[in-house]
Amino acid sequence: MANQKIEAVWLFISMDDDGDEGIPAMMGPDGVWLPLLAADRQRVDDLRPMAQEVATASGREVRLVEFTVMDEVEVLEP
Repeated sequence: MANQKIEAVWLFISMDDDGDEGIPAMMGPDGVWLPLLAADRQRVDDLRPMAQEVATASGREVRLVEFTVMDEVEVLEP
């Protein structure tokens, strides 16, 4: 299996009435909250129905944004 490198990150984001942005999350099947964040296009497609559910339930638009610039800030050693 080839090494995979993250070259972009996609986020579904929503905005509250005060203009604050946040990353919506959905409860996963194991009871863990999963942010609507993806590191490949297939995962974006997998998350899109959940993002639509958030938009419908909240009555707010949910935007998909892409970040492609990586700035390594810190390395945490074991």
